[in-house]
Amino acid sequence: MHIRDHLLASAAVKEQTADTCAEATEKAAMAIASSLRSGGKLMLCGNGGSAGDAQHLAAEFVATLDHRRPRPGLAALALTTDTSFLTAYANDFGFEGVFERQVQALGKPGDVLIGISTSGNSVNVEKAMAYAREHDITTIAMTGEGGGKLASVADILIAVPSQSTMHIQECHIALGHAFTAKVEILLQS
Repeated sequence: MHIRDHLLASAAVKEQTADTCAEATEKAAMAIASSLRSGGKLMLCGNGGSAGDAQHLAAEFVATLDHRRPRPGLAALALTTDTSFLTAYANDFGFEGVFERQVQALGKPGDVLIGISTSGNSVNVEKAMAYAREHDITTIAMTGEGGGKLASVADILIAVPSQSTMHIQECHIALGHAFTAKVEILLQS
């Protein structure tokens, strides 16, 4: 595949995403803003590239999306960054519960958890989302086409209409930037 073809394919998926995911992304922004306004926090989790996306988006909330529009930091954390915890827990109990355990320890009713999985079938993300939902933590799933298993544990499903992991991940960051920008606007009003 030539670079131009790759970029055009990516753009086509983003255009489809704009048509199919805008409403869910707006709902996600409203849920996050409501939580933050009430003293809650945003938690994010995912594996591999989605772990990187979780960290990237948490950084946008805590730092700022656009340094030309300064604002106070917003309470957000990626559950993917504490290597001591992740390796200790996985060593003792297995990898499937690493995010669920952190939601148990750090989450409270009124918080928001975003689970990111291109397939929608990451067991450790699904377990965290199920626990969160059972404990009055709003759940937002960012997935690929169809939503996978996360669709059943998500209060809000943002399912990119693609089965291409790379294009789904590209859209996840674009969607994350979109809801971060919207949250900033909502919190200013």
